[in-house]
Amino acid sequence: MNGNPIRSLQSGQVLLSVAWVVLFTLVSSSLLRAEDATEEPPAKVRSVLVVPIEGTIDLGLPPFVERALAEAKATGASALILEINTLGGRVDAASRIRDLLLDAEIKTIAYINKRAISAGALISLACEEIVMAPGSTIGAATPVTAAAGGGEMEKASEKVVSYWRSEMRATAERRGRPPEIAEAMVDESIEIDGISEAGKLLTLTTDQAIEHGVADRVMETREALLEEIGGGNEMTHAVLEPNWAENIVRFFTNPILSGFLLSIGFLGILMELRTPGFGIPGAVGIAALALFFGSQYIVQLAGNGEIILFVLGLILVAAEVFVIPGFGIAGILGIGLLLGTTFNAMIPHIPAPGDLSRAAMAIATAMVGTVAGTILLFRFLPRGGAMTNLILQARTSRSEGFDVTPDEERALQGTQGETITELRPAGIARFGSMRVDVVSEGEFLGKGVPVIVTQVDGNRVVVRAV
Repeated sequence: MNGNPIRSLQSGQVLLSVAWVVLFTLVSSSLLRAEDATEEPPAKVRSVLVVPIEGTIDLGLPPFVERALAEAKATGASALILEINTLGGRVDAASRIRDLLLDAEIKTIAYINKRAISAGALISLACEEIVMAPGSTIGAATPVTAAAGGGEMEKASEKVVSYWRSEMRATAERRGRPPEIAEAMVDESIEIDGISEAGKLLTLTTDQAIEHGVADRVMETREALLEEIGGGNEMTHAVLEPNWAENIVRFFTNPILSGFLLSIGFLGILMELRTPGFGIPGAVGIAALALFFGSQYIVQLAGNGEIILFVLGLILVAAEVFVIPGFGIAGILGIGLLLGTTFNAMIPHIPAPGDLSRAAMAIATAMVGTVAGTILLFRFLPRGGAMTNLILQARTSRSEGFDVTPDEERALQGTQGETITELRPAGIARFGSMRVDVVSEGEFLGKGVPVIVTQVDGNRVVVRAV
């Protein structure tokens, strides 16, 4: 309705919502590689940068490590210490961190404080030095995935294991550490005399890692390590923490939340198509989709190709709604592109079975939410908007003069004729010069039986024997 104050308010909210989406995208992208000046001391007094690697290794961690390396280089830090305490995480995330550390232009030190298991072992091996606290462990790096049906964890496919084994060996060779030991941490079939037995994954304690050349030395605390780096004097250091943008990205890349964002995005667009004009639902939908693809793009799951194909899918669906009458090839292709690109945007470059199931779960969550929301929208929202182009709104009835019965067949009511085929109960009868498809009232009638038309309903002509 023109002049509606609610609609005017919505128009103002649109600009604010779109501005918020643009602001989030720009700020998130820039902060992932920018210096967090509010949390760090001035560059002149900084000598060592400490980066905690804790909890699960996920796709939000590589941008954080990349920012730490850039900041350490920009501020002239003498070393970057990764304080590691993790049971592992994603294979693709650990591989990206490994590449960043191998290409680093600053000295990197892994300080294993308690454990560096699975993906944590690869990150440790990629550093120039490995220092371990007493009582720590490193190893057990076989990639695993959730069993079918959400059961216990099981070993990943041989393809993934082979890749991970080679990745561990190549990293150890690059840093001058025993490559066989690195492989034995991944493959239980590798046996090394005096170190590992066949059939058992290799995990080393602090003393074992020092003895076999995996770790360089032991340090009781991080402060002791800093003092050693400073030649007996405690080094000035700063602990870098993930900023709010990195935490937001890690939050929105969760598979369950990704499905929720997709549902909100699709529902917002459907609501906008259902109602006239453009207002808050459309802006919220665009914001949700921007959050989904923006977070996936930052963690390098989605690329320019996925975003372009997704936009193309939206264009095809819009063309089906606004331009092409009915629903046909353009709409089917558009929906296919939307689902395909969102699924592909959640799959890493080296997918494991668990990655595929998580992406499928997110898509299923989005579909269920969208279908349920659509049913409610069509039931309770007022009619109008572009969606009406897809639905025939007019109704017809006999009381208004609409009847599909042809005039010549309507005139047959009460007319007598003769069957020219058997009626079982359908067949053909002749009425004068007309051959008509007829149906008996239920009984079998043979050929040549006189019949009379008892009812004409649409294109259904009912007869019985005279």
